[in-house]
Amino acid sequence: MAKRDYYEILGVARDASDADIKKAYRRVAMKHHPDRNPDDKAAEEKFKEANEAYEVLSDPQKRAAYDQFGHAGVDGAAGGGGGFGGGASFSDIFGDVFGDIFGAAGGRRGGPQRGADLRYTLEIDLEEAVRGTEAKIRVPTQVKCEECLGSGARKGTSPVTCATCGGIGQVRMQQGFFAVQQTCPNCRGKGKTIPDPCGRCYGRGTVEETRTLSVKIPPGVDTGDRIRLAGEGEAAPGGVSGDLYVQISVRDHPIFERDGKHLYCEVPISFADAALGGELEVPTLDGRVKLKIPAETQTGKLFRLRGKGVTPVRGGGPGDLLCRVVVETPVNLTKHQKELLRELQESLEGGGGQQSPRRRSWFEGVKSFFDDTKI
Repeated sequence: MAKRDYYEILGVARDASDADIKKAYRRVAMKHHPDRNPDDKAAEEKFKEANEAYEVLSDPQKRAAYDQFGHAGVDGAAGGGGGFGGGASFSDIFGDVFGDIFGAAGGRRGGPQRGADLRYTLEIDLEEAVRGTEAKIRVPTQVKCEECLGSGARKGTSPVTCATCGGIGQVRMQQGFFAVQQTCPNCRGKGKTIPDPCGRCYGRGTVEETRTLSVKIPPGVDTGDRIRLAGEGEAAPGGVSGDLYVQISVRDHPIFERDGKHLYCEVPISFADAALGGELEVPTLDGRVKLKIPAETQTGKLFRLRGKGVTPVRGGGPGDLLCRVVVETPVNLTKHQKELLRELQESLEGGGGQQSPRRRSWFEGVKSFFDDTKI
């Protein structure tokens, strides 16, 4: 798909000043930042577009090449917005907005930068969540460029101190009685510039790579739990890598439903077993167990199997398995079976309703209700 015009992405005219471009970028980036729009792919793509557009239009040389040749003049030179939930942190953008007024640049002044944190959603089965497991995941991320060792400069050269800010990353401007400190427009707060960029990473110091990581899932995790892998996020040129947060999502189970540390399941029983009682085999995550059904059991009755639930990941005793019995109505009856049921029905009705106390009580309640509402 053809790339959109960079000026259109930021919503500025082609003769916009550097200040207008910067202001427009902040507005678009803050609106579509992944931290403010979790799980919104459309917002993530717009955020990446804004990063790419600003990277080109904020650089005088790249902007001149783009104005003359369009995207063909800067292909390969624009770093884009990174991949897989990365990009500039929201605190960086927020800090930069207020940094121009109060002199705070979001913690990017001088010292080493920190790479963006990443998030990965991992789907596992209920059995894996209860018992724990080890999973392999493939994560696309930004890693240190091996060609320049993360410096961004071509091999054999080095970044140089920014001539505009003297390596501080900030410039100070006097406006009447007020002194305004803002991010250096030349080095964008890094304190250094790269006269001869690396041919592989184009001066960014990082390249995109897909890595295979092993994640240990502790027993008892549930949907929404997060596992932090320190230093496995995006790399930062000359700084430290962010973290990777693996978010757990437990798939639906065909038999069991989970509620915290307890498990629930439905057990269908026959009419005869419900009336006369019996013994059934019911499944648990540890195998089959015997469940004794007393006579005259009604649909909806709960039987508790203690300790057959889940041991919580944060400690505490195991939960229980609660089995809800459902009396199943027989189907596909033969003629003889239907005759037997009619005989049973006549026999029960001849007993004055003693065998169906709930049914009798319900009908009496209905009769009383209509008698009371007669006008």
